[in-house]
Amino acid sequence: MKLKLPHIDPSFKPVNILDRYIIRKFLGTYIFAIILILAITIMFDINEKLDSFLKAPLKATIFDYFLNFLPYFANQFSPLFTFIAVIFFTSKLADNSEIIAMFSTGMSYRRFMRPYLISATVIAIATYLLSAYVIPPANIKRIDYTNTYVKNKKVEYGSNIQLQVSKGVVAYMSRYDNTTKTGYKFSLDSLDGKTLKSKLVAQSIKWDTLYRWQVRDYSIRDLKGSRESIRHGSRLDTVIAIEPRDFLISKNDQEMLTTPALNDYINRQRERGVANIKNFEIEYHRRFAMTAAAFILTIIGMSLSSRKVKGGMGINIGIGLVLSFSYILFMTVTSTFAVSGLTSPMVACWIPNLLYSIIAVILYRRAGIT
Repeated sequence: MKLKLPHIDPSFKPVNILDRYIIRKFLGTYIFAIILILAITIMFDINEKLDSFLKAPLKATIFDYFLNFLPYFANQFSPLFTFIAVIFFTSKLADNSEIIAMFSTGMSYRRFMRPYLISATVIAIATYLLSAYVIPPANIKRIDYTNTYVKNKKVEYGSNIQLQVSKGVVAYMSRYDNTTKTGYKFSLDSLDGKTLKSKLVAQSIKWDTLYRWQVRDYSIRDLKGSRESIRHGSRLDTVIAIEPRDFLISKNDQEMLTTPALNDYINRQRERGVANIKNFEIEYHRRFAMTAAAFILTIIGMSLSSRKVKGGMGINIGIGLVLSFSYILFMTVTSTFAVSGLTSPMVACWIPNLLYSIIAVILYRRAGIT
């Protein structure tokens, strides 16, 4: 018995000349939009921070700030650049009747979308890799520069700090000064269920490196049933699985962690009972949501601009700018819902994608029918 293999057209190509033409136009316009808007951003940023730039060394301004700020800004507004690119070059294709010529060959609207989705995939992958692995280490230098020369937003002090070191072990500090790496009126309770097993009390505790701490003027109280023993000392080098960044959380700290490190940090802080990690959770889910936005806004942009309109390209670009800015604004607004506790960070970050996915489906169907 012979198996009959399906017929394969030898002329079939997953990506043909027309696809490469659209992909080249899409990605070329996307990069051009980034360069154009970044040039404008640099001028505004220099004007706003001129006094700070004059105080800072030129080398630090160029290599520590601008070379790290520009990729960060471009990636933050990647959905906007994607939308502008799609609207601009597709409207131009429609005005030149190139799209009509493509459809006259028998190409379906669904087939017409293929090179757009390939381009969106390239942008989505690049956006995720940048936000997850490349930009966070660069943000360390950028944020350190702004804290040093522009405005210091780093949290250097903490009071009434309490967190779980590990299961059944709770640490407390009355006050912590990060400039001297010293905490005051420190206690460390070791519990077995609700029963206290031991308690360390110290006048001060100094952080060295990693989890190494130096306890000064301390006493350790050990409880074994009805028996109790107390030890005193002036200095003790010990390992406690906490470090200052676990309880001194500054603005934008979440932007300096790669996605795997960010996920580990969130899980560790949850176990310790730290409450102020909403911004870290929002940042984690936002990175994935921004990746999906490349596909959603590409479909919306293509559906809006693939047909000729009486007003020409200007109307399409105007509509595109309104929708793209409204998406970014909506993303910011829903993030505040998570901070205030109205919804979870994951839901807050994906609400805009859900809403704009519905808009994308409606516009795509209307464009495919007309």
